[in-house]
Amino acid sequence: MEIIDMLGKPCPIPVIEAKKALARPGADSILVKVDNFVAVQNLEKMAKGYGYGFTYAEKSPDAFDVSVSLDGKAPPVQATAADVPQDIQCAPGEGLVVAIGRNTMGEGAEELGKILIKGFVYSLTELPAPPAYVFFFNSGAYLTTEGANTIDDLKKLEEKGTKIFTCGTCLNYYNLQEKLAVGAVTNMFGITEKLAAAANVINI
Repeated sequence: MEIIDMLGKPCPIPVIEAKKALARPGADSILVKVDNFVAVQNLEKMAKGYGYGFTYAEKSPDAFDVSVSLDGKAPPVQATAADVPQDIQCAPGEGLVVAIGRNTMGEGAEELGKILIKGFVYSLTELPAPPAYVFFFNSGAYLTTEGANTIDDLKKLEEKGTKIFTCGTCLNYYNLQEKLAVGAVTNMFGITEKLAAAANVINI
């Protein structure tokens, strides 16, 4: 089985490279490593479109192993961007990272700020291409914990492939470590690494 490392590769590269590998003489099955669930879904669409076998395993919130097997079917003939199935969804905003460091938005009245931050999180779910990551730190940690009115919208973002992370130190500081309701815990290095690599950052 050929192993294809597509970690960090933007859509539709994982699909294209997977098809190239399956088209090689003697290929029967491949294992594709990707770092987001949207890539998993796109590989599944490609596999099922050809009638190939498909399974995946989530190794961590940002590591997935996808297995595709020909199962006796004919290998794909073409493997170019033009041949990517129409239902493969590539998010132009894959390079967008949102950093939320407070549980209100803007300066001024706190009550208004809480209304605005709720509206902002909801608006993220309506973007044609959702952000790749949303990080919460400092008092922003309240927005990912039990009782927050942003939880449903954040879960919708997760369903669209956005990865939600909250600063573990911040959860501990506010005694919220047992109340995380959406996403996973990260540290400041993880936040810094993704912010530094992002094509675009929205900082709240």
